[in-house]
Amino acid sequence: MSLAQAFFLALTLLTLGLTAAARRHTVSLGDFYTAGGRVPAWQNGLALAGDYLSAAAFLGAAGMYLGQGYDSLAYAVGTLAGWPLLLLLLAAPLRRQGRYTVAGILSQRFDHAGVRLVGIAGSLTVTLCYLIVQLVGAGKLIALLFGLPYLAAVGLVGALMMLYVALGGMLAATWVQMSKAGLLFVCALLLAGGVLARFDGSPAALFAAAEKLRGAPVFLPSKSLSDPVEVLSLGLGLSLGLLGLPHVLMRFFTVADERAARRSVGIATWLVAGFFVLNLLIGYGALTLVGPDPQFHGADGKLLGGGNMAALHLAQLLGGDFARAAVAAVAFATILAVVAGLTLAGASAVSHDLYANWLKRGQADARSELRVSRLATLGLGLAAMLLSTVFQQLNIALMMGLAFAIAASANFPLLLLGLHWRGLSARGVVWGGAAGIASSLLLIVCGPAVWVGALGHAQPLFPYSNPALFSLPLAFAAAWLGSRRTN
Repeated sequence: MSLAQAFFLALTLLTLGLTAAARRHTVSLGDFYTAGGRVPAWQNGLALAGDYLSAAAFLGAAGMYLGQGYDSLAYAVGTLAGWPLLLLLLAAPLRRQGRYTVAGILSQRFDHAGVRLVGIAGSLTVTLCYLIVQLVGAGKLIALLFGLPYLAAVGLVGALMMLYVALGGMLAATWVQMSKAGLLFVCALLLAGGVLARFDGSPAALFAAAEKLRGAPVFLPSKSLSDPVEVLSLGLGLSLGLLGLPHVLMRFFTVADERAARRSVGIATWLVAGFFVLNLLIGYGALTLVGPDPQFHGADGKLLGGGNMAALHLAQLLGGDFARAAVAAVAFATILAVVAGLTLAGASAVSHDLYANWLKRGQADARSELRVSRLATLGLGLAAMLLSTVFQQLNIALMMGLAFAIAASANFPLLLLGLHWRGLSARGVVWGGAAGIASSLLLIVCGPAVWVGALGHAQPLFPYSNPALFSLPLAFAAAWLGSRRTN
């Protein structure tokens, strides 16, 4: 057994052990979906940061620094801006509602089948897109380290993901996220420290070396972010998309009250900000150390394993096989933890909102609802695995931005209006949700990332990669128009 395989096996056994321990405390539906609301605020804050710090925030961000320099920092700042908004606009009102899914929150105000269905559709769309991002990172990681075909690697991750969710529920996801977040911070500290050690502990020397290698443009937006419209659309999607991620919203109901929900968000904000500072050093370290080193490039000049593997190559350069194996195992644990939370959010939308409260009109028993939840977990996992094969060549940080744009267009307008605007009607919810989902998906498919990058066409039908600047106002306008027609 290789060193990397030993690390992978150890972390997999650790997470399975946590899942088995959590299962003993999961005896009711409330335990399965929200851990019974008994998670302390500091633990929930750590788990909330872990929910956000995914493969895209670690592997994808380092790869984007290596390939595009400044662009990765723009993604970091954009997403970080969403955390104060989450604290101010949603944390306390959502916890006060006592519902843990988007459809549940909206249907509490509007007893309308269309409202529940559009909430379910928005949650499942965002969850599936975000799952694809994580599975691409996992497939590339395992394929590089173990020589497995991409589909086999993704299948292994999917099987573990479904096992975690089916057995442990939210408490298991929380414990796994806490452990993974702690390990991820340790890895980031060691990598950032190793990079600084190569430059006599001076960040200024690191940035000077990056400028010497790539020139001043390394600290300026690349061609893909040179258009102000593109930058504004990206920032809007990243900052507001956080407020529409179902697996993040569920975290407000694992704590006891509104005060604990606010504290959780505050703790998570500081943790995420600290991680992004470390990522800045790791990313420019990869650019200056891994970028010019031929041992990490193939005969075609491309980085081995693709740009998403830059952090692993940096670990190899700084600490040899041991460091590379440790970072790879932690990255793998990161992906497993995030996909478990995502799948739980998606399965909840199907089992709790669609099956129990819509099809069964609140008359479903706990056993049948849990059975449907496990079947939904299987279906989501299979769909995400198949779709990940289409997008496996794209940078996962870029794909994360697209998932955030969908969340900003599909879920955020409905939650904001539903909690803060008395004039909203059921028709407004349906029109706004349908417009946000359809427009964001259509513009992404017709844009450069998918139409050109994934499907291979020469020119995109829509010129911008990030659609939020166009799809988000359309969702608000449709919600307003639908509500006015109702009045």
